[in-house]
Amino acid sequence: MKTLLKAIIATKAGYSTLALRIPIGIIFIAHGAQKLFGWFGGYGLEGTGGWMESIGLSPGYLMALLAGSGEFFGGAFILFGLLTRPAAVALSVTMVVAIFAVHFENGLFMSNNGYEFGLALLAASVSLAFSGAGKLALDNLLNKALAKN
Repeated sequence: MKTLLKAIIATKAGYSTLALRIPIGIIFIAHGAQKLFGWFGGYGLEGTGGWMESIGLSPGYLMALLAGSGEFFGGAFILFGLLTRPAAVALSVTMVVAIFAVHFENGLFMSNNGYEFGLALLAASVSLAFSGAGKLALDNLLNKALAKN
């Protein structure tokens, strides 16, 4: 198990991933907070759950809880570089669902509620899933702690 965890958190990436982790983490945290808590003009779990139910993602409340938690906590994990790969995979799945359940039929551009933004977030998440956290990440501290044991 220790070997698996070390493989998941190991990274050879440099500082460049930090330039990706910070904005992507903040964006996901904010979107998750909209769904979970109604912050930043969001509708909270009840409102988001009702909307998700109306577009066929049911049970809506559970789907809102899963999406909101994935975005909020996954975004925080990415921001701090903690378990970056698993967080990025979870967020990638969340973005694929968002793209195809909500935005795809509207075309590419955001001006038509298209999938442009979701695709950018998906690409960033997939990139972090492959690269890992890079330098200046809690994954590195965790990896050092595992190496001592």
